[in-house]
Amino acid sequence: MSISALFHRQIDRMRQRVTLPVPLHQHLHRAGLLLCAAAIAGACSDKADAARERPAMTTSAASASASANVTPAQPNTSKSAAGPQTAPAANTYDPLAAAKDRTVENFEAAVPPMCYTATGGKSNPCWVCHTQGQGRNLLNDAELQLEYSFSDVALTNHWTNLFVDRGPFIAATSDDDILTYVREDNYEPLRAAMREQDDYPGYVPDLDLAKGFDDEGFASDGSDWRAVRFHPFLGAFWPTNGSTDDVFIRLPQAFRQDKDGQPSRAIYRINLAILEAAIAGNGDERRVEPIDERVGGIDLDGDGKLSARIERIRGLPSHYVGGADKVNVRASIYPKGTEFLHSVRYLDPEADGFMAQRMKELRYSKKVQELDIWAINYAYSEEADDKENGILPMYRGSPQVGLLNDFGWQLQGFIEDAQGRLRLQTEEEHRFCMGCHSAVGVTVDQTFAFARKVPGADGWRMQGLSGLKDRPQRGHSEPEILTYFRRVGGADELRANDEMLARYFPGGVLDEKQVRRAAVGGDRDLAWLLLPSRDRALALNKAYLAVVREQSFTRGRDAVLAPATRVHKRIENGATDLEKSKLVFSDGRLQLEWDSQ
Repeated sequence: MSISALFHRQIDRMRQRVTLPVPLHQHLHRAGLLLCAAAIAGACSDKADAARERPAMTTSAASASASANVTPAQPNTSKSAAGPQTAPAANTYDPLAAAKDRTVENFEAAVPPMCYTATGGKSNPCWVCHTQGQGRNLLNDAELQLEYSFSDVALTNHWTNLFVDRGPFIAATSDDDILTYVREDNYEPLRAAMREQDDYPGYVPDLDLAKGFDDEGFASDGSDWRAVRFHPFLGAFWPTNGSTDDVFIRLPQAFRQDKDGQPSRAIYRINLAILEAAIAGNGDERRVEPIDERVGGIDLDGDGKLSARIERIRGLPSHYVGGADKVNVRASIYPKGTEFLHSVRYLDPEADGFMAQRMKELRYSKKVQELDIWAINYAYSEEADDKENGILPMYRGSPQVGLLNDFGWQLQGFIEDAQGRLRLQTEEEHRFCMGCHSAVGVTVDQTFAFARKVPGADGWRMQGLSGLKDRPQRGHSEPEILTYFRRVGGADELRANDEMLARYFPGGVLDEKQVRRAAVGGDRDLAWLLLPSRDRALALNKAYLAVVREQSFTRGRDAVLAPATRVHKRIENGATDLEKSKLVFSDGRLQLEWDSQ
C-alpha cells in the first residue's frame, strides 16, 4: 500500500470519526491531520468523493457508502418472549431488506460479550485471545488481562441478552419442534434468493453444499472451495457451548492454474500446501498432504531433488507455483484474494458431529489488500493510538459489500430473520464480527481456523471432532483444553456451563485424569470431551431460537440457558486482580504441537 493510499485511508477514518456522538476532545490528539481532513472534506465534491477508489468497494463503488452516516438508535427495551411464539407470517423473501437500516446503537459492538467476564481474580479466559503476538502480528495485548481498559461507550455491557431468563421459552418449546426446525435447510433458499439480486455488489453464496465434497475435500460443484478440518478454538466455540461450525477456503484463480492458464488441481494442491506451511507451520517443517514437486518445479522438502511424492515442507519457498509463480510467499500472511466461508450451525444430536442442517450464520471474508510490513506496523500503531485516546472504531464499507478492517480483510455475514431465513446482517450486526478479526494478539493475519488446521490430507475434509486429540499449543507442554480448564476454572468464559462443571469439576475441583483421557495417548477424543448431552443440545437450540424470534442480536447472540451471573453489567476500569493470583499469561497461541506424543 502506497503512502498516498495510507494517507487517504487516515483521512477517511478521521472524516468518519467526527460524525460520532462522542466528546470532541477525543478527536483532537491529531489536530493537524484533522484540520487537513476537514479541509479536504470541504473541498471535495460528492462526485469526486464517490469516484475515489475504496478497497472495500470491490464490485461497485456506487453501491457502498462509508459507515460514517449511521444514526444512533434508541435503546431497545423489549423483553424476552415467554414462549415459542409463532414465527411472523410468511412474506416476500428479501435477504437484503434488513441491511438497509444503517442505525447503530452500540458503537463498541466489536467488543464481544466474553470481554465482560467477572474474573474474580481467579478465572482468566482472556489469555486465549489477548497475548504476545507472533510472526507478523505485532500486537502485544496481554496487558488486557491485567486491567479492564474500556472506552466510555464500552463501559456499559450492551449484551443484555446474557441476563434474560430463557427458561419459559425453553420449557414451552417441544423437542420435536426444535429438531424439526434445526433439520431444515435455510442455506439453499438464501442462494436462490440472492441470485435474484441483480444490483447487489456483495458476496453471493456460490458453494453448492448439496452436491457435497470429494475425497480430497474439494467441492463437487466446481467452485474450487475446499473444506478445512481444524481444532475448534477455545471456550465459546465448542459445541458444548451452543454451536457447531465448518470452514472452507478458496485461493485466487491464478493459484488454481498452471503457467499456461489452464486449471490444475495438482498446482492448486501444492499452493494450498505452501499456504498451510506459511500459516499453520512453525517456520521449520510442516506435514502436508502428498504432493508432486515435479508439477510445481520446486524443491519443497529441501532434499535437493524433485520428487513425485513428498509429505513435508521444510522452510518456505520464495514464491507460489503455476500461475501464481510471481506471488511471494510470506510467513503468517495470506495472499491477496484469499477467501473464507464459515457457517455457524445449530446442534443436532443425531447428526455426525452434532452438525445441524440449519445455519445460524453464514460468514464470508476476503483478503482484498495485502499490506507490506510497513503498512502492517502502521495499522497496529494506529490501533494502539486509537485505544489510548478513546477513539471509537470505524470501518469502511457497508452491509452490502461488507466492512473492511485495517489489515485488508473484507468481512460480510448473513444471519437468521425471525422466520429462520438467512438475511444480510445490519450495520451494527456486522460490527460484532470486526473486533476479533481486527487487532487481537493471538490471530494469524486476523484469522483463526486455518492456523489450527489438522496437518496433511486429514485436514482437507469436512469439520469433525471424532478422532482428534487434545494437544499442546505451540510452546506448551500440557494439552490445550486441560490448560484452559486450569486457567479458567470452567468450560466457558462465564463459567456458566453446568454440565461441563459437573463432568470435569466434581465438587468444584478439576478432574485432570478424566480430561487427559481425550489427550494424545488417551482412550477418548474431542468429540467425547466437547459434545453436549442431547438434553443440553436441544435446550441450547431453544435458547438461541428465542433470540432469533426477537431479532435481538444487537443485545447478544449467545445461547444462554439461565441469566449469567459471572459477568459485569457495567465495567469500572481498573485492575482485574489476576496479577495478584499469578494468572496472567502471554503464551496463548493458535498453532498446536502436532508432533507431540
